[in-house]
Amino acid sequence: MNLSLQTWELLSYMVTVIGLPLAITVFIYEQRKERENEDEAVYQLLSDNYQDFLKIALTNPDLKLFSKQESPALSEEQRERKLIIFNMLVSLFERAYLLLYEDNMPPKQLRRWRSWEDYMREWCLRADFRAALPELLHGEDPAFVEYFRGLMANQS
Repeated sequence: MNLSLQTWELLSYMVTVIGLPLAITVFIYEQRKERENEDEAVYQLLSDNYQDFLKIALTNPDLKLFSKQESPALSEEQRERKLIIFNMLVSLFERAYLLLYEDNMPPKQLRRWRSWEDYMREWCLRADFRAALPELLHGEDPAFVEYFRGLMANQS
């Protein structure tokens, strides 16, 4: 009986010394993996939203949204459609900023953010988009507005 008690004690010490740290390590690993999957899902959802935005832009070829040149004289209705589309775009950029951007991002997250930053820079090259920005950024998240204005200033 005494030997059996010592065996059980030894086994309980082994579980405490080996099993508990192992369980904690596995738990932390699984939490990180789950966080990566969530981050990837958010990025994919935002990317899908940008693809939807591009489809909307494609259905409005008269606005010349993909042209590097200045749009020709637009009617009042065309200017309103363009402003609505630009509003959608800025809203999408703000959502991406709020969900993806952090100071001191890990490399994988930074790579995801840089793709959004590239989209923003590309749109900032358009004179009509830049001209509409004061109105478009009104009421948006202050940190996003500051970031976006800094990005735009670096484009000039």
